[in-house]
Amino acid sequence: MAKINDNYLKLKAGYLFPEIGRRVRAFAAANPDAKIIRLGIGDVTQPLTPTILKAFHDAVDDLAKANTFMGYGPEQGYDFLIEAIIEKSYRPLGVELKNTEMFISDGSKCDCANILDIFALDNTVAIADPVYPVYNDTNVMIGRTGDADEKGYYKGLVYMPCTEENGFFPAYPREKVDMIYLCFPNNPTGTVATKEQLKGWVDYALANDSIILFDAAYEAFITDPTIPHSIYEVEGAKKCAIEFRSFSKTAGFTGVRCGVVVVPEELEGTTSTGEKYSFNKLWLRRQTTKFNGASYPVQKAAAAVYTDQGWKETKENIDYYMENARIIREGLSAAGLTVYGGVNGPYIWLKTPNGLTSWDFFDKLLNECNVVGTPGSGFGPSGEGYFRLSAFGNRDNVIEAVERIKKNLK
Repeated sequence: MAKINDNYLKLKAGYLFPEIGRRVRAFAAANPDAKIIRLGIGDVTQPLTPTILKAFHDAVDDLAKANTFMGYGPEQGYDFLIEAIIEKSYRPLGVELKNTEMFISDGSKCDCANILDIFALDNTVAIADPVYPVYNDTNVMIGRTGDADEKGYYKGLVYMPCTEENGFFPAYPREKVDMIYLCFPNNPTGTVATKEQLKGWVDYALANDSIILFDAAYEAFITDPTIPHSIYEVEGAKKCAIEFRSFSKTAGFTGVRCGVVVVPEELEGTTSTGEKYSFNKLWLRRQTTKFNGASYPVQKAAAAVYTDQGWKETKENIDYYMENARIIREGLSAAGLTVYGGVNGPYIWLKTPNGLTSWDFFDKLLNECNVVGTPGSGFGPSGEGYFRLSAFGNRDNVIEAVERIKKNLK
């Protein structure tokens, strides 16, 4: 009989969002007349913009004609999209990248997991706490860790608590680590990193021969002009960082699927015998073996984001969600809750009132307000006592949800 991968059994609880879905379905079945407002999972609600949609349709039409039909494309992505990203998204930041350093994908969630293929299992990995669960769970799944302790920390991972006391910004690990996950603007806390703070991490990585896995999925939501959008804005980062970006929240591609990974050519690791080797070459080999590339229509739609009209429409949607964030942040602050985030990112991170646990507050909001959020403990032990709300809702629903919560807290 075939043996299973026992590492999956170390994941004692179900993935956070399926568990939320299970509880919501049970409540909805028992309360069929309840109007449930979902501000939990970060799924967008605004449709694809007209310019993006036209590009999508035009590309599908290309597939219907012999002279424009497209079959297999380059696994690392079409140059028309790669060049648009470099020209419109990186060059204005003063960051110069080569086409060969850009890899188009079907989303950054997959990339954050798949990148582990090119790293040895005996690397020591550091992650923030609380954290996007994919970083933690995928390292468990591939066998990098032991079992979880009573708090939920896995042996073999280095956890960097991000708390109210340290401004939700991780401190450098006391021990030497080989790989470091950083996410800014942060999911779940909504906080951002200054250029000085990122420089500190780049300096740490260079001094310790570490690699930073930098998740910039929410960079388009930054409103403060002094906050970096890319880790490559810091000198030296190309020697120590891989960056992930996503079209999911930026352009409403949660169901369309498109992302990009940047692996600089000067980024190197060592073989088991001590020779240096290019991570860029490894990732190219991985992608050409295991991935056939994002589809042609998806990439044409993604390229349309960077046209003048496409970006104007995209920015309007981003502004819509950030106005939602303002409404949630100010409304809940006025109700007496302690609230973080929601200024340079689409997530609001709040302290649960009256000493409630994260899941107890989840159940309270669901049962008494018919509002769905995300328990902070689902992002790690240091998230206990906190709760995440997403700004990706419909405006009327966001306003109604805030009013329901305020009324309930009186």
